[in-house]
Amino acid sequence: MSRIAQKFETLKQAGRRALIPYIMAGDPEPWMTVPLMHALVKSGADILELGVPFSDPMADGPVIQRASERALKHQISLTRVLAMVREFREKDKTTPVVLMGYLNPIEAMGYTRFASEAADAGVDGVLTVDLPPEEAQAFQSALKPRHLDTIFLLAPTSSAERIKIIAKAASGFIYYVSLRGVTGAANLDVREVTAKLKEIRGHTKLPLGVGFGISSPETAAQMATVADAVIVGSAVVKRMEEMATNPDKILSEVPAFIARLRAAMDHATLAPTSATGASR
Repeated sequence: MSRIAQKFETLKQAGRRALIPYIMAGDPEPWMTVPLMHALVKSGADILELGVPFSDPMADGPVIQRASERALKHQISLTRVLAMVREFREKDKTTPVVLMGYLNPIEAMGYTRFASEAADAGVDGVLTVDLPPEEAQAFQSALKPRHLDTIFLLAPTSSAERIKIIAKAASGFIYYVSLRGVTGAANLDVREVTAKLKEIRGHTKLPLGVGFGISSPETAAQMATVADAVIVGSAVVKRMEEMATNPDKILSEVPAFIARLRAAMDHATLAPTSATGASR
């Protein structure tokens, strides 16, 4: 069983939901990425989503675009990101790590080499936002023998046919984009998300993670009652940007934010009054 599958199974047995924070590798300073990863886990993160900087992050909003720009100024390449994961694994052998980014850096490295080096570094899954499943066969053929999960996105506009295609292609979990637009958008509609997740569950037994628009303990708690995982990206990166000139503060303030999200999620899903609403 993969680390991702094991994590979701352990959480399911405990009646909890996965908390998945996103950070951009190398932002704002390369030296702090690995210490921050450890601090996030200590504060309640279950899976880590590590962004791979790219010069044309078309699916990301301005907050994460700026994070990518800051990382690229430090020459953070895919090779350096894998080195960070390898360093993280020296102390943490169990927390799943998912790389999130774009296909170009992976293609430049080559699918086979990437799969080998990612697996050796300790990566568990890969989400390439600009790779549709219809074009992913060669990519998945390289990743599957190395036991790397391929994670795909679904959106509010995804048709029933699209859901079937993604459900068949995905492994690890499915990332549901709860908003129309780019990362960092607002106006999360909980009822719409709930209805869409119910539809998706009709086609897959994979865990469903919800991301985009989750920026507070309150919204994290709401999503925890309907999703298997709560993914928080722009809200984390925005805090890091605000403290970019004081990296040491990031190592305390950002994990504290994650701890507040964790507490709110656990209160929503573990409290006796929420047992019925949280069941699926």
